[in-house]
Amino acid sequence: MEQQGTPIKPKDPDSKGMAIAALVCGVVALVLYWFPFLPYPLAILGVVFGLIGLKQSKAMGLTGVITGIITLILKAWFWIDFLSYF
Repeated sequence: MEQQGTPIKPKDPDSKGMAIAALVCGVVALVLYWFPFLPYPLAILGVVFGLIGLKQSKAMGLTGVITGIITLILKAWFWIDFLSYF
């Protein structure tokens, strides 16, 4: 019996997919900081993907973690400041 179709390739161990995803999520979350609830999931995903992606690319993974954390700190600071007026 002959196998048809394209063979499935194994995952490339040198892939930087998670590090790139962390970088994109973290930077987009930081850019969208002014929107009320949109940056939270992106910042959290940036931190999680960045911690996983540190094994793949240290610079991109670390950038994703840092931008995600900065976004979460800025949003917390915003809400604390906003609620202090009431």
